[in-house]
Amino acid sequence: MRNFSLNELIMTTFELKKDLLHRISEINDESALSAIKTFIETTSESKINITTAEQRNEIQEGREQIARREYFTNEQVESEVNKWLKEK
Repeated sequence: MRNFSLNELIMTTFELKKDLLHRISEINDESALSAIKTFIETTSESKINITTAEQRNEIQEGREQIARREYFTNEQVESEVNKWLKEK
């Protein structure tokens, strides 16, 4: 297997990105573009999660409930779901 120099790797990555951008710009199929966007979002190294004030409040409330031991275990939830299913 060939060893690449740092410059070759950078150029290879740059060229690959350039080629991908060009190819993506030629796609007109909205579902294909959406699939590409989803793929990029799930593999991006620089993920930025933006939460609203309401979401941050909900997260904080959940943390406080956990601290007060106000939660159900997975087994408790499964048991409750099984009860509901038997009722129907």
